Amino acid sequence: LREAIARFYHDRFGADVAPERIVVTAGASGALMLALAATTDPGDEWLLPDPGYPSNRHLIRAFEGVARALEVDAASRYQPRPGQVDAAWGEHTRGLMVATPSNPTGTLLSVAEIAALHRSTRARGGVLLVDEIYQGLTYGVESATALADPVLNAADDVFVVNSFSKYFGMTGWRLGWVVAPQAYVRQIEKLAQHFFISPSTPAQHAALAAFTPATLEILEERRHAFAARRNTLLPALPELGFRFATEPQGAFYLYADISDLADNSETLARRLIEDAGVATTPGIDFGDNAPDRHLRIAYTTEEARLVEAAERIASVLRAG
Repeated sequence: LREAIARFYHDRFGADVAPERIVVTAGASGALMLALAATTDPGDEWLLPDPGYPSNRHLIRAFEGVARALEVDAASRYQPRPGQVDAAWGEHTRGLMVATPSNPTGTLLSVAEIAALHRSTRARGGVLLVDEIYQGLTYGVESATALADPVLNAADDVFVVNSFSKYFGMTGWRLGWVVAPQAYVRQIEKLAQHFFISPSTPAQHAALAAFTPATLEILEERRHAFAARRNTLLPALPELGFRFATEPQGAFYLYADISDLADNSETLARRLIEDAGVATTPGIDFGDNAPDRHLRIAYTTEEARLVEAAERIASVLRAG
């Protein structure tokens, strides 16, 4: 399986990744956990974009580290910038974690932008952890990986995490991987033995089928279906009062500003589920950066259902 993943990096992105650097894990959560366990000492700080995936800060805390939020907004496409990282870096900072595409905002970092962030972390002896869990699910732009950059690929301070759950659609199989610097691989393997022994063997055999031409053709069809869903829902919501200051280009989420509709996103989310039967996620789940103003909306169902959802939301909002 490691060899198949390495071939995928080469064939899709032109990146030469040694199979020995790939550690297959129990889901991408397992990969994040192992990368943090191998690099975090008690009291170490990690810089995380806010809003961001909520589990990350708890994974850091599990190893007695401290998660420090970087407030990001639409002006930077909800992604950190080198100057912001430089300003936030402190005596105890260990590293920076970024996600591309991101959850909840669906925004991307280019390889050049990742390289610029790496120059900031490397200058301070820190670590860069790149979450590429939604890699492949991009719309209007080509999918990319940090490992396509020769400097990032060869760096001894860059970890890249990925998953079979999103683009490959194997969510319930709980399988992911981390591409680690060679010097960390044996330590990560030992940690994995203690945490979960090994990822599921049947899941690993199944994952080999993910890279066949027939499967990749199906996955691309699914990506186009996601694009159609996004293109159905994204223009419908501003007509209802939702605002988008930046256009999401990846994953399957829209992060909407609801301040024209309600004073509190959690209250609005509860109203939508109770009165419209439409599930959304309030911003408080993703951090402390203006959570009351934002809702995450997923487009993981067929277009007809998304149209129905927009109509249900409209009826509730019209009711006042």
